Parts: sequence; C-alpha cells; structure tokens
Amino acid sequence: MGNDGYLPLFETKRANGRTLYRVFAGSIFVGICLIWSYRVSHVPRHGEDGRLVWIGLLAAELWFGFYWFLTQAHRWNLVYRQTFKDRLSHRYGNELPGVDIFVCTADPVIEPPMMVINTVLSVMAYDYPPEKLSVYLSDDAGSQLTFYALLEASQFAKYWIPFCKKFNVEPRSPVAYLDSISISDDSKQPKELATIKKLYEDMKNQVENVAKLGRLPEVHLRHKGFSEWDSYSSRHDHDTILQILIDGKDPNAKDSEGCVLPTLVYVAREKRPQYFHNFKAGAMNALIRVSSAISNGQIVLNVDCDMYSNNSLAVRDALCFFMDEKKGHEIAYVQFPQNFDNITKNELYSSSLRVISQVEFHGLDGYGGPLYVGTGCFHRRDTLCGRKFIREIHNEFKIDIPKDREREETIAVLEEKSKVLASCTYENNTAWGKEMGLKYGCPVEDVITGLSIQCRGWKSVYYNPERKAFLGVAPTTLAQILVQHKRWSEGDFQILLSKYSPAWFANGKISLGLQLGYCCYCLWATNCLAVLYYSIVPSLYLLRGIPLFPELSSPWFLPFAYVVISKYMYSLAEYLWSGGTVLGWWNDQRIWLYKRTSSYLLGFIDTIAKSLGLHSDSAFVITAKVSKQEVYRRYVKEIMEFGDSSAMFTALATIALINLVCLIGLMKKAILNEGIPIIYETMLLQFVLCAILVLINWPLYQGLFFRKDNGKMPKYIAIKSIVLAVSSCTCFTLFLT
Repeated sequence: MGNDGYLPLFETKRANGRTLYRVFAGSIFVGICLIWSYRVSHVPRHGEDGRLVWIGLLAAELWFGFYWFLTQAHRWNLVYRQTFKDRLSHRYGNELPGVDIFVCTADPVIEPPMMVINTVLSVMAYDYPPEKLSVYLSDDAGSQLTFYALLEASQFAKYWIPFCKKFNVEPRSPVAYLDSISISDDSKQPKELATIKKLYEDMKNQVENVAKLGRLPEVHLRHKGFSEWDSYSSRHDHDTILQILIDGKDPNAKDSEGCVLPTLVYVAREKRPQYFHNFKAGAMNALIRVSSAISNGQIVLNVDCDMYSNNSLAVRDALCFFMDEKKGHEIAYVQFPQNFDNITKNELYSSSLRVISQVEFHGLDGYGGPLYVGTGCFHRRDTLCGRKFIREIHNEFKIDIPKDREREETIAVLEEKSKVLASCTYENNTAWGKEMGLKYGCPVEDVITGLSIQCRGWKSVYYNPERKAFLGVAPTTLAQILVQHKRWSEGDFQILLSKYSPAWFANGKISLGLQLGYCCYCLWATNCLAVLYYSIVPSLYLLRGIPLFPELSSPWFLPFAYVVISKYMYSLAEYLWSGGTVLGWWNDQRIWLYKRTSSYLLGFIDTIAKSLGLHSDSAFVITAKVSKQEVYRRYVKEIMEFGDSSAMFTALATIALINLVCLIGLMKKAILNEGIPIIYETMLLQFVLCAILVLINWPLYQGLFFRKDNGKMPKYIAIKSIVLAVSSCTCFTLFLT
C-alpha cells in the first residue's frame, strides 16, 4: 500500500533465478562462439574434400547460434501476474463496463454445432452482471443447423445459467461439467442436476437428429429467424443473416429464476463470390461493427468455437488489469494462454504449446506484453478500432446503469440497421482491415493486429491463472498439427517481410526484447534450411567416412559437447518444470524436427513464391475439431497417425530413411572392416547425430514397415520415400567415389 492508500488490482512479480540463468546462458554463448571459431579456423583448403559442406555447416551453425540468441528474449526477463478480484468487487461492485464476447465458427462439419453452443453457453454463464454481457456468434458458413442449435441453446440457457450461479458450477460448458461428474458422485449432487441433464440430453438429441436428417422439420422452420434463409444461395452467396435471439435489455427476457439474461446474437455476414471475405479477420471486423450498434461493450473478448470457458471469473481477472487506476490505462489487451482438454499424458504431437504458454509468453510479458493469439483475449474496443495510446488519458470507462429498453426502434428495426454493418461493401474505401479492426492479408491476422496495437504505444498483459481460463480441442493427428504449423509459420514469415515487420516497423515503438521475441516467431519458417541441412548432410558424409566434427581427443570437441548437452538438459528441465513428462519432452523434440523439415519448409517456400508473384494468397485452413473414432482411439493410446496423404509425410519419411540407410551402411562397414574404434575416435559426434535422428524417427519406421492398421503410412508414400532415400544415398556415394 502506498502513502495515498492505493491498493493495486494486480501485481507483477519477476521470476526467481534470473541471474543464475543469465550466467548459464552466457556460458552457452561462449561455447557457441568457440564452435564458430572451430568452423572458421578449420575450413578445408581449395580442392580438399568437404570444403563446400563445411561452409554449409558453418552457415547452419551461425543460424543456430543467432536463433538461440533470439530465443533468449523469451527467457531473460520472465514475469508473473496476480489479480485481486476481491478488491475489484469492493471498489466497483456491479458498476462494471459492458463486455461483448465474440465466438467464431466457419464450418458445421469440422466444428459441430453442439461444440459451438457449449462454448456459447459457457461464456453466457460468466460470473458477471448479465445485463452487461452480450454474446455474438459469427457463423461464416451461414448454416441453418448452427442457427437452430443456437436457438435451442437460447432456451436451455434459461435453466443452465441460474443452475451454474446457484451451485457455483465449474466449468460452465454443459458437456464439460456433466462429463466431469462421476456416477459415484450422483448422490452428492443437487436434485436439480437430474433436470439439467435431461434438458441437455433433449437439446443434444434434437440438434444431432437434425444434423443426421440434413434438414429442419417444418415445425422448427416456423421461427421467424429461418425466413432469413429465403434468399440464401450458398455459404458463399447470401445476404447478411442477423438475429437477436435474446435481448438483454428486454424486461421480458428472463431466466427460470426471473433474472436477466445476457444478450445473444447470431450473425452470418453477407457473402458474395465477387467479394473477398478475409476469413476470420473479416468475420471479427463485422462483429466489432455489429456489436457497436447493439450493445457497444467497452471490453471485447474473442474465443474460438472450441475454446470453452473453464473459469467463470476470467472476465473479472481481465478487468483487474484494465481497471487498475495507475497502470490499467496503458493496457490494450489481456491474453490468456491456449489450453486443451484432450491432451494425452505424454503429448504425442506436442500440441499443448506447453513451453510457449508456461515460459515464453511470460518472458514476452516482461518486455511489454505477449502476442495476440486470436482466442482467449480481452481487448479494449477502442484499441481494436485504431485508437493510439495517449499517456495523459487515464481510464475513462463509462459505466452505464442498465435500464429497460427505451430505444425508439424495435428489435426488428435494430436488426435491419445492423445488417448493413456486416455487408460485403461496407468496408469499401474505409480503414477497416488496415488501420481499424483486425488487419487483412495475412494468415495470422491476430499476431499482426496485436503487433500494430503495441506499436501505437499500448502494452499488453499475459495472465496464466492456476485454474485455466479456457480449454479447447488440440489436433489429434500428425497431418493436422503439421498443417496448422504451416499456416502459423507462413503467416509469421509474411509479417517479417511485410511493412509491419517487427524488425523495422516496430523499431523504436516497442522494446528491443519484444522485437526479438516477435522475430523469433517470425523466423520459424527459415529454421527449415539449417535443420534440413543438419538432418541430411552429416549422415551422408558419415556413410562415406568423412568426418565433419572434431575428433574425440581434440580440445575442440569440448565446446560441441558442452553446448549440446547443456542446451538439451536445460530444455528437458524447462519442459518438466512446465508440467510435462520425460516422454512428453522426447515427443516434443520429434515434433520440433518434423515441423522444421515439413511445415516450415512448405511455409518458407510458399512465402518466397508469393513474394516473387509466383503464388496466390494463402488460404485459411480450419483445423478439424473432430476425428473419426478409430483415429481418436489411436490418439488416446499415443500411436502416431500417418493414414492421411500428405506431401509433408513424403519429406519426413525420406529424411528418416536417409538416416537409417546411412547408419546401417556405416555399421556394416565398421563390422566388416573392424573400424569401430576409428569411428568412435574420429566421427563420434556425427555418429551420435545420425543415431539420434534414427531413434527419434522410430514411430515413422513403424508406420512404414511394421503397422497393419489404417494409421500406417500410405503404401505409395512409403514406396516413393524408399526410392528417394535409396537413390539419394546411392547417387551421393557414387558422386564422391
């Protein structure tokens, strides 16, 4: 407490052990410099074997060292936040700003309506004054099924919301809560639970039956909302469809206990074939405009349709940052981590983003705030609309006292007026997508939007509470995770090459540490070159018996050994500290390799091709939120899925087989020629690198040769990869002979 009696609504603590880590990082840097010195001082002379490959290794090691330096921005200055919600309640009571919540969906097949409405119901049930809460569902598919599901959810909400508040239910997604209740606990549950279960099952059965039929029964089509589809041609050609299903300012909109309900709005923005719709960014901008006419909440939360609320107090946590009297006026957005409820024990596909959420974003927070990652983020509305930070202006939240509806227009008139804001032509000759709203022209519209906000002088905050604020669905196949990371790496690389690059656009506008942190992600794609080189070339030279690393007896061996062992031991410790397992860390290393030799490679190629005018704009690929039962059973058992056809699988299999052929060839020569001691003395590091690459690819070899299930590698990919790998090794051997 200060002399003025001020009690902050949040506090910031710096991580312990920062000095110790900096000393450790310094020793790693010395080792890296010694490795560079070795490469430069031992370059073969003109005409000697291996000169070009040696220079290639130098370039790769220069890149690895440079990129390691960038990653220190994520670890040099970690901070942790703590909120004081009791102080918020004591200070403001119910005099809190309006909150508009955006839920976005785009495909009723990939994102089933039952999953979508569970997310909607979870945020409608926030522990927050309902008259100040408005929920908007953006349906970019314009699906009658999704609208029907939301209509059913609006009726179920009348019972679900009071049940949640009466019994302090967590989580407030109906399916997540009901699944969390074991049969043995039924006797301890309130009698109202049976009613809720029945109501939910009835709603679920109705929605799923309609989905199976593929059409709505006539009795349901009588609702006025379905008349909006009279002019509907296809998901890519229709008028704006907008329905206010619950009007929170209507005195008749009450739940089963007679309390006010949050506002609930369905929006399918206008789509026309001749107008580019800008994917999720376009949907978000349409929601920003539509919500400004209906509720105009000063705080905006957006969540993906699979990312349900797991903590009903998260909105109050966010307000502790925005409404702090001394520091709140600097904060543009509060980013919560992405967490998932379908992660296996050992994280087969490393899809939990564990180290990013538990370490790296805390490091970025120490330099002015994390990236905006497109979900689980609370924004000030005016910063999304392009407002610059002005230090002299402090918090000016206008706390409206809710009243019964006094608008001159009826709901029908309001709906018609709001539809114009979601039309295809509304943004023509405006700043939307440029200086206002989410930015267009990038597959990662969230990251570039967050960067532009920070470059206008604002700060952001990363808050990672003990009880996770949001839980979503992680990819359950290798193909899904690789496609997802291709989009991310491609989009981040496009940002680096754009006018909004953190390397130059952000220079002087954000801190150096934050610049480096952004560059670390923007350079994901370029990692493919050095990793590809290191994954293939040393193994091929190992097959020919040509050493590329210092001998075991050489003093130059020590910096290589120290950097490799220290770096990976720290990586393991960091992963375990973040809550992972040893096998989970090993899986993480495998996916690290797979991403850089497939996803990032294609992302890099596509970005360069686009920059040269050889490739059209990238499509926004929606990550599937559901899997076939057979595929999901393998995922739960942590059996890697190779059943899909993908060019990325060909690349992975070819690299894995090259290393296997090289290792087998080397061992054959060593045994026949009794050269094992020579290999141990002269090529130990090279042998260890190849052996680890073979070991880490064991699941891939299983998919190629041993598995009989449908998750094995497709036969034509296996044959193609074997031919490519054997041909590469043969040609390389003959070329050097």
